[in-house]
Amino acid sequence: MWHVYILQSKKNRKYYIGCSNNYKRRLKEHNKGQNLSTKLGCPWEIVHLELFEGQQEAFEREKKIKSYKGGNGLKKLIN
Repeated sequence: MWHVYILQSKKNRKYYIGCSNNYKRRLKEHNKGQNLSTKLGCPWEIVHLELFEGQQEAFEREKKIKSYKGGNGLKKLIN
């Protein structure tokens, strides 16, 4: 199973969109500063989570969410 997740920084309130087959492990990695893109925003919390059967489907959804660029589409997902 694959997950697409949206994280929000508790520090600067910014969002990060990611994809993983183990979202709990990835969240721990983000919060340990092991990802260059999220290191400065620690700690992070999951504000949205979607489940997919396959990797390709999850990657396509991640790409779609990233195309929202923080607009109304993203706001609808996290509210």
